[in-house]
Amino acid sequence: MDPFKNRRWVIILIIISVGIIFSFRLLYIQIINNEWSERAEKISLSSENLQPPRGFIYDRNNNLLVGAATLYDLYILPIAIRKKDTNLICDLFKFSKAEFEEILYKASNGYNVPYKASVFISSITQLEHAKISPFIGQIPAIFAKAKVDRGYPLPIASHLLGYIRRIDEKQYEFSRKSGDFFYSKNDFIGITGLESQYEKYLRGKRGSINYLKDFAGNKIETINKTPAKAGNSLYVTIDTELQILGEILMSNKIGSIVAIEPSTGEILAMVSAPSYNPTLLTGKNFSNEFKILKENDSLKPLINRPVYNDKYRPGSIFKLVQALIALDEKVITPKTGFSCNKSIIGCHDHESPNSLLKAIKHSCNPYFFQVYKRIIMKNSKGNIFQASREGLQNWENKVKLFGFGSPLGIDLPEEKSGFIPNVKFYDQWYGEKRWAFSTIYSNSIGEGEIGVSPIQMANFAAIIANKGFYYTPHIIKKIEDKELKKKFQTKHFTNISEDNFNIIINAMNEVVNNGTGRTARIDSIEVCGKTGTVENKNFNDHSVFISFAPMNEPKIAIAVYVEYGTWGSKWAAPIAGLMMEKYIKGKLSEKSTNKVRRIQEEIILDKNTKF
Repeated sequence: MDPFKNRRWVIILIIISVGIIFSFRLLYIQIINNEWSERAEKISLSSENLQPPRGFIYDRNNNLLVGAATLYDLYILPIAIRKKDTNLICDLFKFSKAEFEEILYKASNGYNVPYKASVFISSITQLEHAKISPFIGQIPAIFAKAKVDRGYPLPIASHLLGYIRRIDEKQYEFSRKSGDFFYSKNDFIGITGLESQYEKYLRGKRGSINYLKDFAGNKIETINKTPAKAGNSLYVTIDTELQILGEILMSNKIGSIVAIEPSTGEILAMVSAPSYNPTLLTGKNFSNEFKILKENDSLKPLINRPVYNDKYRPGSIFKLVQALIALDEKVITPKTGFSCNKSIIGCHDHESPNSLLKAIKHSCNPYFFQVYKRIIMKNSKGNIFQASREGLQNWENKVKLFGFGSPLGIDLPEEKSGFIPNVKFYDQWYGEKRWAFSTIYSNSIGEGEIGVSPIQMANFAAIIANKGFYYTPHIIKKIEDKELKKKFQTKHFTNISEDNFNIIINAMNEVVNNGTGRTARIDSIEVCGKTGTVENKNFNDHSVFISFAPMNEPKIAIAVYVEYGTWGSKWAAPIAGLMMEKYIKGKLSEKSTNKVRRIQEEIILDKNTKF
């Protein structure tokens, strides 16, 4: 008998038995117990979007205004929590045991699974992270992951720069409906200022990564990766040193400063007061800080007053508009004189305005009452109501050529139009043929129904400096290597002769040298300006001043508006003078520096301020 024959059958039997066992095991795994099947199914191809770094913002001299700041999210891995960790975690993060149990429950059962880490504290600062990192090292279940948020080397120009926040449901749905699929629900988006206006440039382009993940959701292997492309950097027209000075001067005050380079329309400074620290609207405290600024602060520091507050009456600075229109319409000449008749409209004491120059120098109200009357009643022939209608229509058309009554088209959101009263408005208010010049004469001195914004006031100063034209005021100087939009390089003309502007410029120079604007004088520089005092019944009047310098080669045009600041020469004029001195000379004299300190310390925050 062959012994190897029996052994062969034994081997065959063993092989068959093993095969049967494996078959039954495989059947059990695949059919009876599907655990491994489920795990296999979870080993799958997955993908993620890669968030691009947001573009930076620099000033006209390449100083960084908005950059990046590193923040940290703290993650917790529920399955790794040890009993001894609880007390340490509660002490470290100031949690009660109940609060920690709630966090752990949400991480392991409610929101996630025990073996997957999730965020339990978001957006802590580098300093906060440095303080807790030695203790985190003792807790295997907790780790930090860095992320990039907005950083502000200098907390200035907050209204102009704007802020970002996590996209809300309404914004998300709107972007999807408009065909923009860039955002996911946890992304950040520009909300105000340049962050909003130039969002599509700043946000960059997403990247993506495809990878295999295991049953626990962990990455196993990267298949392919497309890097994200950083957003474009913005280079703005703002002069940082000038902006800082403006914000110092408007400390403890309500109002605006807008400074423009007349030859380009570039905005050199834009101050809205009161302001806020932009770093408050980053990190984990965003919601609380925003609520305080938005709802609990009666001074409304989030409002960008230079472009949003368009209901400011301009006061006496508007007399320059009346003068230019009257000269153009040839209803007056530079030598036209009117008496300061206080019986027709109130005025302060001054010498007789026997010329246009003296009327502007002393800001004579009765004089410009008569000027406005001649404009409105130029074609008066019998019917004063019809004549007033025709005159007002002509006047409105002329006024709008100076950039009033409609948005200028600056590159910031929420720019308001202001208001220039017209025939339709007065017909609705008083009734057709029920109003005439005697009804609307307060417009003559920039009161009445006229409403303008500080950016429009500054633009008007730039028009006079340019002797009849302006460029649309703008903030952006360039976007990476992209050219400036043509609309910011186009001249807008008033169609009033240069000779008429020369008359006004000489008068404005006299205002500063010998008239109501003497507080704006600068040593060795010829300054042109016009004061304004806006009536505010029962409360302190508002202080207004527009100006430009140097007289013959203007480098800066400026408007200052200080609410409750009384007359124009009290606060607005000296603030404008200091701003112009700083920009033109590069530094302030010792005398001017002391003046800055005095202005900074003065508190003018409400109607009850006493002088």
